[in-house]
Amino acid sequence: MAANDQYVVDILRDLGLVTQEDIERATALIGTDLKIKGIVDALIKIGVITELQVTQALANQFGMDVITLSEHKVADDVIQSVPSHVARRYQIVPVFKHENTITVALSNPMDVDTLDSLRYILKCNVEGMVSTKSEIEKALTQYYGSADDAIESIMGKIGHEVTDDDITLRGGADEGGPVSEGDAPIIKLVTAMIVQAVKMRASDIHVEPLEKKLRVRYRIDGYLHEIENPPKRLQASIISRLKIMSNMSIAEKRIAQDGRIRINVADKQFDLRVSDIPTAHGESIVMRILDKKSMLVGLPQLGFFSDDQATFERLITLPDGILLVTGPTGSGKTTTLNSCLNFINRPDKKLITVEDPVEYVLAGVNQVEVREEVGMTFAAALRSILRQAPNVIMIGEIRDLETAEIAINASLTGHLVFSTLHTNDAPSAITRLLDIGVKPFLAASSIRAIMAQRLVRRICERCKESYAPTDAEQRFMGLTPDQAATTAFYKGRGCNECNRTGFRGRLGIYEIFVITDDVQKLIYERVSAHVLRKSARELGMRTLREDGVRKAVAGLTTPEEVMKTTAADVD
Repeated sequence: MAANDQYVVDILRDLGLVTQEDIERATALIGTDLKIKGIVDALIKIGVITELQVTQALANQFGMDVITLSEHKVADDVIQSVPSHVARRYQIVPVFKHENTITVALSNPMDVDTLDSLRYILKCNVEGMVSTKSEIEKALTQYYGSADDAIESIMGKIGHEVTDDDITLRGGADEGGPVSEGDAPIIKLVTAMIVQAVKMRASDIHVEPLEKKLRVRYRIDGYLHEIENPPKRLQASIISRLKIMSNMSIAEKRIAQDGRIRINVADKQFDLRVSDIPTAHGESIVMRILDKKSMLVGLPQLGFFSDDQATFERLITLPDGILLVTGPTGSGKTTTLNSCLNFINRPDKKLITVEDPVEYVLAGVNQVEVREEVGMTFAAALRSILRQAPNVIMIGEIRDLETAEIAINASLTGHLVFSTLHTNDAPSAITRLLDIGVKPFLAASSIRAIMAQRLVRRICERCKESYAPTDAEQRFMGLTPDQAATTAFYKGRGCNECNRTGFRGRLGIYEIFVITDDVQKLIYERVSAHVLRKSARELGMRTLREDGVRKAVAGLTTPEEVMKTTAADVD
């Protein structure tokens, strides 16, 4: 008989709850039933004493309170204070939380090691109450449930079995250490979420802790779609798993962190750029899915019409000068610049990029990653790479005067420079450069062209059908009723191929502002962006809205999509 078991039997005998005869009958039963683990279990089995009586006797002996978990409703914030794998491992249920103290229910008050371990793991004071084993098991299922239900729901949408072998972590090892049996469902769930996003062509995965739920959304073709959310009780475990996969510190929850995940799906490799930031209800994680093959697109696939493509190809093959691509975050600027580099990348030219960070590895291109913590800023990298004698330089973004001046000097000394700016339209880029301190004559003499761009959703070819535009859409496109009657417009009905949205994929709409001699004179005079825009239109520049209307008339997108994307476009 185990020492603890004997101790409990002695307590029960001293209290008059069992007799020596009862003990002998129970002892004879041990060995005949494999489910019986000791004399106390045997006493309960033959009906001499109940599990509740044993629990109350032990609680009285150690001066602890008894709690009936089936009659007590535990608050969600209390359950969330103890991760599922910890509660299951130590067979405890948190029942109260006050300031820095958590009270847990356990079945064996003699197990002082459990409370000590919990104090170390939870980094707070832990007190105990006593409950029966069966009550604790029911409560664990009630409050923590099983990750299997959430997994099966998500796996059902993916349509095939996913294992953690699909994930290849940076460095090739899981720095989280060995995986326990309780962690395995979480690994499967997180893997399923990522694989599902890749298969649905998502560009981002957003894992957002809200007050009463953990929201998961995928950005598909520029729009966020909420999927079936994992249970809130799994929030801590999911966030920890993602941080381990991204090589982040799981102990640090007060500051923002960045990391990377490498994943193979259907023999294709994807890189996930991971951002973690603390919020009011936990840590929010956004994963940017980077598909290397999606960057290897030609200029026609970007959405250029033949006339704009001819103009753009002429500009990117100039021997020197600056070509700027402008637009908000997520408007496809990086894709456009990489397509430019692919177009002009030949063995007789040396191409160098300075990026923060390097998102896609381009064959034959020297790519430098900005690392400000060690002094490798955009400006420092640019000063160094000019001594590498490149023909073409691509700067991820012009953020300050120092970077702008180096880029301009490079363009004036025989280099072709590509870069981006965050402005709403093409002419505003000139104003932006002058505002940060660039001298007007330097801007006028170095910049060859500025292209603003946006992305609109492409109509799904599988469910594409014609329709009659509304009066508002006709006015927006500047069509007369007769013109609208003779022009075919299309929209997507919605099918499984496009996830019932009517759209599949995106294409660009563009505004190409070529710097002519007349425009240079206006830049010398520091005129406003409005005057520059008016002059550019007089010289033939097509606006974002006008290019979008052309593509709606051509049946590539819908008038409504162009209206929403160019709502801020100034005529």
